[in-house]
Amino acid sequence: MALSYCKISPIISIFVCFLYLTFSACPVRSSESGNYRQVNQTFRASDDVQRLKMIRARLKKINKPSVKTIQSPDGDLIDCVVSDQQPAFDHPQLKGEKPLEPEGRPKGHNPTGAVSENFQLWRLSGESCPEGTIPIRRTSEQDVLRANSVRGFGRKIRRRPVRRDSSGNGHEVSPELYGDNYPRFFTYWTTDAYQTSGCYNLLCSGFVQTNSRIAIGAAISPTSSYDGGQFDISLLVWKDPKHGNWWLEFGSGVLVGYWPSFLFTHLRSHASMIQFGGEIVDTRPWGFHTSTQMGSGHFAGEGFGKASYFRNLQVVDWDNGLIPLQNLRVQADNPDCYDIQGGINSVWGNYFYYGGPGRNERCS
Repeated sequence: MALSYCKISPIISIFVCFLYLTFSACPVRSSESGNYRQVNQTFRASDDVQRLKMIRARLKKINKPSVKTIQSPDGDLIDCVVSDQQPAFDHPQLKGEKPLEPEGRPKGHNPTGAVSENFQLWRLSGESCPEGTIPIRRTSEQDVLRANSVRGFGRKIRRRPVRRDSSGNGHEVSPELYGDNYPRFFTYWTTDAYQTSGCYNLLCSGFVQTNSRIAIGAAISPTSSYDGGQFDISLLVWKDPKHGNWWLEFGSGVLVGYWPSFLFTHLRSHASMIQFGGEIVDTRPWGFHTSTQMGSGHFAGEGFGKASYFRNLQVVDWDNGLIPLQNLRVQADNPDCYDIQGGINSVWGNYFYYGGPGRNERCS
């Protein structure tokens, strides 16, 4: 994992990019006894029926009735759901409520509200969701079947020590979660270090989406190319000083939605650390390091146009003011696989390049 972090208290901005690839294996069993096989198959058929029931019950909770459905060029179905019928409002503390608006944006931040119409592939169809609805990527049976378990679907697998309360957002590639290799805009939250709480995107009651133009979990377009065009996205997270909710903003002033403060314990008041960077999943299924790439798949030293980057790193302080980042530390868990190089200048402010190819001559 290549990352940089800044420990400040209190702090009210957090932005993390993740890159995932997971592996799964199916056990194979055999027996000399035909009777054993018959009984075993009966049990497995019963188990399959029960699992299918669980999957359909889960899908009924996730996929809400829509007033319109849009076909995305990448195969996704985007459902336009009435905003107060989204999964978040299944939460006992949100039942009967309506989505809120933020009170007091960070000082020093001057948003324009502009957002590219081509930010996500599904918008290329030229269609959009009606006023009063939000776009939600429809979850399919195949999506759930790819998960290790129905209960664990939509949750991050804990692979390293983490803080109990955390929220994250950015872009990720996850064949297990989405079934393809498109980079996708995502959100995440947990209150118990990924044990039983939280989820990606809108796959449980948690994050409240307020935007009708952005579908969380949908594919991003356009994307950067090596030694070619470079595209980046701007994200801001801050804590509403009146209600205490954690708001997510995309681009220049486009509100995506918020994590209600009651979801958290420590984050209910403030955050104590921010992490920016990339992460991959390495289960080492064959005893050696994964070849999963991070970022562009090239090391930080290659610089602009070749390596991935974060730029203009800032935080929101205790007085709700946007200020330059301080006390920045850069760290790579395995620099032979993925590395990171930080810097500062008058155009990009605090920035860093990061990434790498994964398994190579020095990384095994």
